[in-house]
Amino acid sequence: MEILPAIDLKHGKCVRLVQGDAARATVYSDNPVEVAQAFAAAGAHWLHVVDLDGAFEGVRRHTTVVAQIAAATDLRIELGGGIRSMDDITACLDAGVTRVILGTAAHDNPEFLHAAVAAHGDAIAVGIDARGAKVALRGWVDQTETSVLQLAHTVAAAHVRTLIYTDIAVDGMLAGPDCDTLAALVDAVDADIIASGGIASLAHIRALGALTPRAPAGCIIGKALYTGALDLAEAIAAARSAGAVP
Repeated sequence: MEILPAIDLKHGKCVRLVQGDAARATVYSDNPVEVAQAFAAAGAHWLHVVDLDGAFEGVRRHTTVVAQIAAATDLRIELGGGIRSMDDITACLDAGVTRVILGTAAHDNPEFLHAAVAAHGDAIAVGIDARGAKVALRGWVDQTETSVLQLAHTVAAAHVRTLIYTDIAVDGMLAGPDCDTLAALVDAVDADIIASGGIASLAHIRALGALTPRAPAGCIIGKALYTGALDLAEAIAAARSAGAVP
């Protein structure tokens, strides 16, 4: 199981939100590149980046910052937020992104999702962000009636290999991940599932590693790293012992 430390970008700074609420943002660094370099030094191989301004506004805002991170580290970067067109995807990949995360666009425009996967294969991932088991879009502002499993099946049928599941209710709360939904997702679709939201201790990582029929392919950790609740090197060691790294 891979650990993906997170950088959420708002106005060029590293921030963390509580339950996706833009009004409850804490700034942790003015220098995202230095934060990414510290994650790399601790042993991370992947970096999860969210362009929050892009997610809320529907327009990419931080591609240049992400390009700077890619140039300054050897981290494989997955990026989401405001990516709504083929040109957006190309711009992100040209900036050094390894995997582009589609969220709103994947839900609202299945034809676009199929075209993106046809053009870019495993470089396309889909983020499934949910509140109360229903998918939320546009920076978690718009609630839909689409269930998590319904969207997961639709996305898997489009041959998307990586799904990133975030439980909005626990995101930023440090109270542990939504293991029940994660187990259901792992069982329901033949795709790599990455867990996000609430992961704040080695016990949480071990719980994910013990899920059946298999552990998630990875888990994203954000606030716990910034507050010091969890040490990244220790988290990586725990994840590697809990499940095979893809």
